[in-house]
Amino acid sequence: MKKIYFLFFLLSLSIYSQEKFTVSGTVYDDISNETLIGVSVYFPELNAGTTTNEYGFYSITIPKGTYKVQISYLGFTTIIETINLSEKLIKNFNLKEASESLDEIIIEADIEKINVRSPQMSVNKLTSATIKKIPVVLGEADIIKSLILLPGVTSAGEGASGFNVRGGAADQNLILLDEAIVFNSSHLFGFFSVFNPDVIKDVKLYKGGIPARFGGRLSSVLDIYQKEGNSKEFNVNGGIGLVSSRLLIEGPIEKEKSSFVVAGRASYAHLFLPLFDNDNKAYFYDLNGKFNYRINDKNNVFLSTYFGKDIFGVSDSFVNEYGNNVLNLRWNHLFSDKIFSNLSLIYSDYFYGLILDFVGFEWDSGITNYNLKYDFKHYLNDKFTLSYGINNIYNRFNPGEIIPNREDSGIQPEKLIDKYANEFAVYLDAEHKVSNKLNLQYGIRFSNFTRLGQDELNVYENNQAVIYNAEFKKYESAEAIATESFKRSDALATFSNFEPRFSLSYVLNDATSIKASYNRMAQYLHLLTNTASPTPLDVWAPSGRFIKPQLLDQYALGYFKSIKNSDYSLETEVFYKDIQNRIDYINGANLVANNEIETVILNGQARAYGLEVLFKKNVGDFQGWFAYTLSRSEQQTLGRTANEPGINNGEWYHSPFDKTHDISVNTSYELSKKWSLNANFLLQTGQPTNYPVGQYEVQGLNVPIFDDNRRNADRLPAYHRLDVSATLTPDKNKNKEWQGEWVFGLYNVYGRQNAASINFRQNTETFRNEAIQTSIFGLVPSVTYNFKF
Repeated sequence: MKKIYFLFFLLSLSIYSQEKFTVSGTVYDDISNETLIGVSVYFPELNAGTTTNEYGFYSITIPKGTYKVQISYLGFTTIIETINLSEKLIKNFNLKEASESLDEIIIEADIEKINVRSPQMSVNKLTSATIKKIPVVLGEADIIKSLILLPGVTSAGEGASGFNVRGGAADQNLILLDEAIVFNSSHLFGFFSVFNPDVIKDVKLYKGGIPARFGGRLSSVLDIYQKEGNSKEFNVNGGIGLVSSRLLIEGPIEKEKSSFVVAGRASYAHLFLPLFDNDNKAYFYDLNGKFNYRINDKNNVFLSTYFGKDIFGVSDSFVNEYGNNVLNLRWNHLFSDKIFSNLSLIYSDYFYGLILDFVGFEWDSGITNYNLKYDFKHYLNDKFTLSYGINNIYNRFNPGEIIPNREDSGIQPEKLIDKYANEFAVYLDAEHKVSNKLNLQYGIRFSNFTRLGQDELNVYENNQAVIYNAEFKKYESAEAIATESFKRSDALATFSNFEPRFSLSYVLNDATSIKASYNRMAQYLHLLTNTASPTPLDVWAPSGRFIKPQLLDQYALGYFKSIKNSDYSLETEVFYKDIQNRIDYINGANLVANNEIETVILNGQARAYGLEVLFKKNVGDFQGWFAYTLSRSEQQTLGRTANEPGINNGEWYHSPFDKTHDISVNTSYELSKKWSLNANFLLQTGQPTNYPVGQYEVQGLNVPIFDDNRRNADRLPAYHRLDVSATLTPDKNKNKEWQGEWVFGLYNVYGRQNAASINFRQNTETFRNEAIQTSIFGLVPSVTYNFKF
């Protein structure tokens, strides 16, 4: 028996010490030479594999030997090659787009299908092709509108900017475009998003189980990467719609070594308003650019840019301008075949301007940040990968400035006090394959936030900027008793947090797994808004003496199943979110141009919990998904002492983002080689609101009474609509350089008048109070012509 144990020990030692080598490289699109994200690199004989990172790079260490390797990606021909691994190997692959005429093509992987073995959960991926198929208002393909069809993601309604994830606020979403922070994701107050679908390469939404490299927001991370440009030949594509058009140009700077892509969009519906004696205006334009240069096999340089602007005006007396500017210079470097690095220098700016010519002044506000980040990915072996890095963000906040714009304005110039802050973070994240059944991802992020000195800071009695008036039973703004001045290098407040992350997957069989995750996150920036949907007039404020950082603990458990060889997939998750220091506002809070914003803010707490179901059909002429979310989102602000009632008498109340039921269905059908049909249906519980509880009469006027202790106790009517579209691809496209297609759409097919809001006013004829519903859209047809050559 001892001999058997000894032989077993020698065999185990031999297997463990088996010589291993690293295979690494980059996967490209054969036509454009674009790198491809999330490509599967799989060795069937070893049951081992990996995927390409955000820059198309992969690395895996396996035993010496001869193996088949399978390279697969949705929409591309699968490559199967045999490699003889006797030393480290650099192996690049070029994937060709799939063609229906090639019978031998087998697509083995779909980047939108679930990976039952990956510990990553609460993540949704969308391709640009999927986004462009989804019918949307006015015919403009839209990333944000596409995300709202996924479980756990909602909007505040039509014409509302931003989006809400798992009951969180819009400012709790970290939105990244080529790693640069985007503070406002909407054009025209939410009718369009700032992301041009033509230039988008990859979209990934993290709702939970968020990796340690991300931080600074609580609810989600929307990670978007732009195309790099075709380095082999010049291409042009675009689209012409009823209210907007777009154009993209890409091509090589130095063939197969460097390339560029430039894309622009603009709306022009306002040009037709003068025909109807209307001199108002509402339009947007944006410009995306990206340039890359492959210095050698180990060094790549990228320059990404985005500029977008909205202009809304009522004649020339009222003009509103706002937009985003971002710039990112990145350097990819391979220290070895196992260590990939990315250094980024990022500038991001969000600006808001207002011209009120009828009273003679201009208003200017915004937020600017400078971001340095250095990330590393270390492929130690086939079972263990480390990610680590540092990140430092310097923020400048301009809450607002009033500038007289003519000599007779009578308005005195005024500047709200600028605020400054620095946010530093370091992180370590591990992906660990413990066994064939158990996979882990765990890590920790340490964040440090310093509120820096400013010109003037108010001092309040007992350090309380909000006081409770017991006589009138209401909270009121405190009066400052003094002010302090500081140098920019002074620290007004400092916060530090450890943010652990953990997720796992346990494989029940090749098609089924259960997953669990936990993550803690800290948010130091706050969007000051007391509306359900952010507006451009809302301002960002940093944590400090009176505003505490928000802290999140989120737990999730899921069941994932691939059905009929991934023809279908099922994802179900339950989640619970606990949030500390969620900002709340006293009744009647004024947030606009308020230089003492701390006097209307209280710190409360929030929670959200729910069930998400996503069922998808992934292959065939008929594809689509069904998504359902059952959830609750609540907020509570207790009194600071036993003598204070808090907000809503200290009881939990619905947050503005609470939607009990959320159902969405998205379908696409390839009717023929010429025609494809698409449709989506949405049904959501109406958003919380407040209705009057009574009325009283003053000098013949009926005034509605609202109960301050019934915050968000009522709801708008349920929201639902059906959208359809049809795409015509003419036969003459075949074997022609010019490729064109027509997209015909109907938004809100049955003309549902969904309530954006309900206001109460006195009828001028009956002198009775009445409820007036505001709706944004009825039935909206659209036609768009897309082309490329």
